[in-house]
Amino acid sequence: MEDALYTATIFLITAVIAVPISSRLGLGSVLGYLAAGILIGPVLGLVGTHEADELLHYAEFGVVMMLFIIGLELDPRALWAMKDKLLGLGGLQIGLTTGAVATACIFLGFSVNVAIATGLIFALSSTAIVLQTLAEKGLMQTGGGRSTFSVLLAQDIAVIPMLALLPLLAMPEAMEIATSGAIAEGGHTDEHAMSLVDGLPGWGVTLVTLGAVGSIVLGGLYLMRPVFRFIHAAHLPEMYTALALLIVVGIALLMELVGLSPALGTFLAGVLLANSEFRHELESDIAPFKGLLLGLFFITVGAQIDFNVFARAPGQIIGLTLGLIAIKALILYLLGRAFGLRDRNLWLFTLGLAQAGEFGFVLITFSEQQNVIPAWAAEKYLLIVALTMLVTPLLFILHDVLSKITAERGDKKDQHEHDDVDETGPVIIAGIGRFGQIVNRLVRSSGYQTVVLDNDMKAIENMRSFGVKGFFGDPTRPEILHAAGLRDARVLVVALDNMEASLKLVAFARRERPDLHIIARARDRGNVYRLYKAGADDIVREMFDSSLRAGRYVLENVGMSEYEAAQAEQAFYKHDRFAMQELAQLWSEDVPLSKNEAYKKRARSLEKELQDVLLAQLDSDPEERA
Repeated sequence: MEDALYTATIFLITAVIAVPISSRLGLGSVLGYLAAGILIGPVLGLVGTHEADELLHYAEFGVVMMLFIIGLELDPRALWAMKDKLLGLGGLQIGLTTGAVATACIFLGFSVNVAIATGLIFALSSTAIVLQTLAEKGLMQTGGGRSTFSVLLAQDIAVIPMLALLPLLAMPEAMEIATSGAIAEGGHTDEHAMSLVDGLPGWGVTLVTLGAVGSIVLGGLYLMRPVFRFIHAAHLPEMYTALALLIVVGIALLMELVGLSPALGTFLAGVLLANSEFRHELESDIAPFKGLLLGLFFITVGAQIDFNVFARAPGQIIGLTLGLIAIKALILYLLGRAFGLRDRNLWLFTLGLAQAGEFGFVLITFSEQQNVIPAWAAEKYLLIVALTMLVTPLLFILHDVLSKITAERGDKKDQHEHDDVDETGPVIIAGIGRFGQIVNRLVRSSGYQTVVLDNDMKAIENMRSFGVKGFFGDPTRPEILHAAGLRDARVLVVALDNMEASLKLVAFARRERPDLHIIARARDRGNVYRLYKAGADDIVREMFDSSLRAGRYVLENVGMSEYEAAQAEQAFYKHDRFAMQELAQLWSEDVPLSKNEAYKKRARSLEKELQDVLLAQLDSDPEERA
């Protein structure tokens, strides 16, 4: 008992320290967990290989839970809509990378089975690191970001057939036929393990296996709703958690009993429940257990990494690591070009997926257990996967450098490729996304001429298909803005997605035309203050008006009349505009809001003033309000 508590304490202390540090450095939680394992294992020797091996059996259940949650997030209709990229881009990436790595392994003297297993292991990329980095850098909605996400999703789905395929690649000398007719690994069978298929003929094993999978499908379709209603009647929140765990643990056990991968069953169940009304409840109940167990898995993997292997042949390990990144990057680059990616999007796709991933640890551990790859190879593979993941932040830095160079070249090239703006009008609209489209429709429908500028060719072509003229070009470039009639325009609407471009445009327009009325789009208060200082007259926060309307509906349904709710909405709107102007004087881009004491003090006083205004309005005489 004391040993278990000691091991648990060591694991938790290192995780609590290492993971936040890793996240703050922008390296992600996966690398933090690996670093924690390396620290307590190979570096400090606080946890031995034996303890890590014992914990790994429990930690692997985090992988099962992860695949269940991946299944929950895969709406079958959304998958069908993405089928071209999933099967085309994702499938080709997995197939070509597996083939290239396997060919290289055969050239190095590996057997065909080991080479194929190696190719499957290294074909995967790091979903956790890449998605987190894309989100942090705001690249998820770019062409390269969407293509990268499609490949990562295809890889996550491909883990299931990989887990089913790997046991078939087990080395023949480690397999023999038991007297019962069952296949025994390592020359023996576990007489104490429960199984529903031991001793059955081949057709019997097939029927039992199909029956188990069929029961999961039917249960997911027909049993979940009545079971959830039964649990709901108890009015005990912990029962939802118990049910969620029961689903995952029960399906995993059933898969074990018929000799299939537990991950396969839980993934299938997740997909079946993806469209159910219980999806979010299940996901929120499972997520904490998944996160902790998956973290434990990566810590145990880190604790088992043998750096003596690296010390014995550092040149070989580094060479194999760089070789793997080069092979994957070349395949990704060629696929990206074939699927229409160019410039920054192509570099993002190429460098973002060039590493090996966390599922590689899963497949390495599983392959060694199934005697598919030898132990010495597994030790090297763990090191290579870990090193490629550690290199990933450097790959994204390289992407930033190449993107900047590409953008500069593109700017020079675009000087000769933008549309000739041959119209002027009283209103110039820069940016024709969702925000700009609504502004443009309202103004044009009211009888006023607009000149629309956008550097997104697809958006311009989409407008033209509906009979609305727009011009392709960068609105921040002076010559384009002047060609659109900046000298005589009455209003400039800045509706760009990129805040830095918006600030540049507002500042330039204000310098050129001090009398021009500038209306700018902002995402949050920080954007508002920056645009205000740049010279914008009216600043519209994207969600502000819709949020006000929602708040008015709330007031109408908790006791206020429509008139009272509308008056409260109007009072809030006026006070917020006043407050923004007041706070803009105290805001500083160089001082975080949490440390700007003058700003915080004035914000608190303004909030109190708002409450006083609204309460005074409600307490006033109805005739006065009228």
